[in-house]
Amino acid sequence: MAGVSTPAMAAAVSNAGGLGSIAVGATDAAKARCMIEETRALTDRPFNVNVFVHDEPRADVAREQNWLNAMRPVFQSYGKEPPLALRRNYKSFAVDDDMLAMLIEVVPKVVSFHFGLPSADRIRLLRQTGCLLLASATNVAEAQAIEDAGIDMIVAQGWEAGGHRGVFDPCVPDDQLGTMALTRLLVARSRLPVIAAGGIMDGAGIKAALALGAAAAQLGTAFIACTESNADEAYRTALKGPGADHTIMTTAVSGRPARCLANRFTQWALSLPVEVPEYPIAYDAGKALNAAARANGETGYGAHWAGQGAPLSRPMGAAELIDVLWREATTIIP
Repeated sequence: MAGVSTPAMAAAVSNAGGLGSIAVGATDAAKARCMIEETRALTDRPFNVNVFVHDEPRADVAREQNWLNAMRPVFQSYGKEPPLALRRNYKSFAVDDDMLAMLIEVVPKVVSFHFGLPSADRIRLLRQTGCLLLASATNVAEAQAIEDAGIDMIVAQGWEAGGHRGVFDPCVPDDQLGTMALTRLLVARSRLPVIAAGGIMDGAGIKAALALGAAAAQLGTAFIACTESNADEAYRTALKGPGADHTIMTTAVSGRPARCLANRFTQWALSLPVEVPEYPIAYDAGKALNAAARANGETGYGAHWAGQGAPLSRPMGAAELIDVLWREATTIIP
């Protein structure tokens, strides 16, 4: 939930008995340190720090220019021109030595990996601090790699999940396994505890995941509308609108498959005229287009990540939501 999760929300979740999380994959080590320190000032309980472990993008000037040219008419409709060139917005944890050094120094209780796994050396250094390590898997092969790497728990990310698909290699065909099928497969085939993630919005979903053998459930979209979330008013409004009934997986926003609310960006992307640049280079264009549109009062180009359960979203404080989820999960008819 990079960009949406906040120290206040993570702390509220942890204080209420859950495991809060802050996403630092889209920022640098200095800002990540500040987020961790701010969260610790609000709670003395464990919380998760999530990092992105994507392959470093390969610059392709021709491909990137073709993408900008294809987007030019949309930019011009809002009185702007696209950027002259695209930039890599942030580093992968796979090569970010500053982020690694900071985590080793501050020693968060839990660290989770998305998009893949860091090197064995990086995993060893983190394990030596005593922190619990989690990693996302979208299929059995990725789960096996996670187990072989010595990670502690697997996050089973189903096709329903909002935000970026955690596939290790976006060039490999995606089996598109749903959360419940994937969870059961990993419980049956892995020795590690499994955390079910994707499309779970209430206690009924949590109870279903636990019934399949999951050790826990991870919810993201359910917290977007929380008071402490960093989602802006346009995002919150879109979450309550018709786009929530039609979430779509697209690469157009960032360069990697990601599920978001249907909007003007996803509609334009249905007939992509050229190949999308690699992640996160393409994100530079997506953010610039969103800024140009918003300057003209149009909010339909935002990265409004959300899972298929989005229509079940309930605005409230994060602590209150944890309490509601707990009561639902323990009182729903078996």
